[in-house]
Amino acid sequence: MVERDQVRPLAPASDQPHSSDDDETIKKRFHQRRLFKIKDPIITMNGVTVEKLDLVNTSGTLLPIPKPGSNMTIKADVSVKNPNYSSFRYSNTTTTISYRDTVVGEARGPPGKSKARKTMRMNVTIDIIMDKIVSHPGLQDDISSGLLTMNSYTSVGGRVKLLNMIKKYVVVKMNCSITVNITSQSIQDQKCTKKVKL
Repeated sequence: MVERDQVRPLAPASDQPHSSDDDETIKKRFHQRRLFKIKDPIITMNGVTVEKLDLVNTSGTLLPIPKPGSNMTIKADVSVKNPNYSSFRYSNTTTTISYRDTVVGEARGPPGKSKARKTMRMNVTIDIIMDKIVSHPGLQDDISSGLLTMNSYTSVGGRVKLLNMIKKYVVVKMNCSITVNITSQSIQDQKCTKKVKL
């Protein structure tokens, strides 16, 4: 007997795969993955300026010292970058200034929103109680060097929400070391580290 070749029926034209359809599907899935992948917001300290610093000359010191009973005012330029395709809503921002582990100033900012793939900038004004610095035993060493080093801690907590389905709450933290030149009343050095807590 002669074996007959088995012939399979051809699939209808509408059911046949097309390379263009595959490419479109791949692209669609790729964009969906990019859309649904939530990235962490980025906080940056753009700069710090001294708005007010009252100094007095005292006997026994070559350089002037901060005036007791006065406040030093500094302004911090902070930005929050949102790399996501949805807005990032954050609650009150908190910035704390400390001198040798002693809290000497604190400021709170209002809640806000960073639009999708945009950067939100804010100015934070902080009043520093100079009496807490003047009374610190380590101040004399800083006066001798002419530099006053303080640490700032900024925390921004908020939520990214995509299509009312995916929610992610994050807290962005930033620690900075700020060195103030007492004579020129300017920021001489600034170093920051950032951390994101889920």
